[in-house]
Amino acid sequence: MRLAALTATALAALSLAACTTASTDTTPTTASTPAMTGEDPYLWLEDVEGERALTWVREQNATSLPQLENDPRFAQLHADAIALANSSDRLPLGGIFEGYYYNFWQDAEHVRGIYRRARLADFARNGNPTWETVLDIDALATTENANWVFKGIDCLEGTTRCLVSLSDGGKDAVTVREYDIGLRTFVRGGFTVPEAKSGVTWLDRDNLLVATDWGPGTMTESGYPFVIKRWTRNTPLASATELMRGQATDVGVFAGVLQDTDGRRVPIAVEADTFFESTNYRLDGASPQRINLPPKSSIQGLYQGYLIATLQEEWRGHAQGALIAYPLSDSGSENPNVTVLFAPNQRQSIEGVAITRDAILVAGYENVRGRLLRIGRSGNTWATATIDLPQNGSVTFAGSSPTESQAFVVFEDYLTPDTLYALDRGAAVPRSIRSLPAQFDASPYVTEQFEATSRDGTRVPYFVLHRRDMQLNGQNPTLLYAYGGFQVSMTPGYSPNIGKLWLDRGGVYVIANIRGGGEFGPAWHQAGLRTHRQVIYDDFYAVERDLVERRITTPRRLGIMGGSNGGLLMGVMLNQHPEMINAAVVQVPLLDMLRYDQLLAGASWVDEYGSPSNPEERAFLETITPYQNLRRRDDFPLPFVLTSTKDDRVHPGHARKYVARMHELGMPVLYYENIDGGHSAAANLNEAARRRALEYTYLMQRLMD
Repeated sequence: MRLAALTATALAALSLAACTTASTDTTPTTASTPAMTGEDPYLWLEDVEGERALTWVREQNATSLPQLENDPRFAQLHADAIALANSSDRLPLGGIFEGYYYNFWQDAEHVRGIYRRARLADFARNGNPTWETVLDIDALATTENANWVFKGIDCLEGTTRCLVSLSDGGKDAVTVREYDIGLRTFVRGGFTVPEAKSGVTWLDRDNLLVATDWGPGTMTESGYPFVIKRWTRNTPLASATELMRGQATDVGVFAGVLQDTDGRRVPIAVEADTFFESTNYRLDGASPQRINLPPKSSIQGLYQGYLIATLQEEWRGHAQGALIAYPLSDSGSENPNVTVLFAPNQRQSIEGVAITRDAILVAGYENVRGRLLRIGRSGNTWATATIDLPQNGSVTFAGSSPTESQAFVVFEDYLTPDTLYALDRGAAVPRSIRSLPAQFDASPYVTEQFEATSRDGTRVPYFVLHRRDMQLNGQNPTLLYAYGGFQVSMTPGYSPNIGKLWLDRGGVYVIANIRGGGEFGPAWHQAGLRTHRQVIYDDFYAVERDLVERRITTPRRLGIMGGSNGGLLMGVMLNQHPEMINAAVVQVPLLDMLRYDQLLAGASWVDEYGSPSNPEERAFLETITPYQNLRRRDDFPLPFVLTSTKDDRVHPGHARKYVARMHELGMPVLYYENIDGGHSAAANLNEAARRRALEYTYLMQRLMD
């Protein structure tokens, strides 16, 4: 297993001290109905698979879908979305393992997908090798009559044995099964961990580290395991030996393995005390040994005997946001010998770290424009260089291994298709090996970066994609997208769907880099935590106003979109500033912020939002919670709310109750709940394409008609 951020991001986020007052002018123009008080009348809609609740869902779908699917534009949008979803014009990205490049691939013939591999040397030649299928998820689902969604695979070095994670319909909960990639079959009598939100990895060929639902009292309030056990082959799972135990109040306890550049494997555990604070332990001794790092930090891996980590808080005089290294032998020391490898300034960030046999690679941003650093070590000397890649876009990792010299990265920007680079000569020299053909004609368009000034004077950058000949007359249909949470950055990326389904049909697309994200490092995120969260909404409002003041658009032509935590953003903006927009796509949202911590994984997000059981934090949450603050008002636009029955991360009850409350108030709303999809609200490529076609049909109805 590669250590893939076993701290906060292992939870797969939806991705709150004095209370900041709300933005100015949030009083409704018409408020004939007060905000909700007292008992919640729609708790029955939280019964996810309940007959009454599902009947209500089907009734909403039956009402809303014809309004969109009968639009004459829907059929072509759907056809275009299907073609894009199933296009083979995608880079086959994945990871490196023992001389092979592995990739998970979906297309029209493989809707659920295939896991495949090619020789590393063949892939590095041009990115278009001859592939061999390792596991066919479509065939497996047919054979087992199951709605399997592939959630990942973990293979053990030196063997043909892997652990395959399969989800029923896209849920976060998975079934883990042992698979032999040499024989292309599941191992008869092999390891199987039943469905749960588990963390499972190899200790050695005959032993696993397992964190799962061991029965009553072994799952946290957030719904994740907090007991790690060693499970030995050919013994019952129930007989596994306990190695470490956290607490029910933790977010969860997760197991993983760090692999060094010499092949050494070090098992570790991460006790996520909160979503952003964790305690790390080595599990290679007689008992767990705490690794000396601050609570807000993330282990990135091992490099030549050094532990590599990023700091989300200042530690021992080392700057917040820095990348550090110290000898693994110092991991239990009270005073480790720390070297700062890179310390970003206020307009820089570290977005990702990859480790090869020869170097540490650091992908990051400067004013939301990507760059790639290479840090190497010779003797006791560390050296840093910038790898020569195109400017003004994003650089993301596309495969590396601590035991391989070569690595792969992708460069893209909003209007430039992805280009795959091999990093040769010790991961120092980039070589373009494959570029995607354009999936829409970008020549009429241009990208500009502007800044809006938020209420407290903070400069908030945003990107605008538009036609070169766009008239500044305020009449341009404009879609504004943002997320604003969990240190998730909105960075330049090529989107055929945006180009084909929106830009080519006359739209303008805007991406806002509001606080709550990680565009400028941990401080940009932490500025909007808990009771300080209003700054995130002030930032978004500032971008809305700036778009209007620049005469790019007007409220009549402005729509907004966001999902998960971004769905919360949509709900807040609909309540605080409905006068600024005429459309809102609210995807898999959090909307009941007074009960969110009691629903599914909600308790794990208290570090982000604050706790409804804390009086001060609840008082703030009461000012922003979209569900309870819904009021009938004349300037409230018709929103489109989407969720999924199978979403076991953000409870579909959020969206259901919100829509039911809108109906109670006599407010128009469109609602669609996919009964199969997980947190993405789409179980496969075709369903994802349908969802996009519905969304853009709605946006055209609201902003172009």
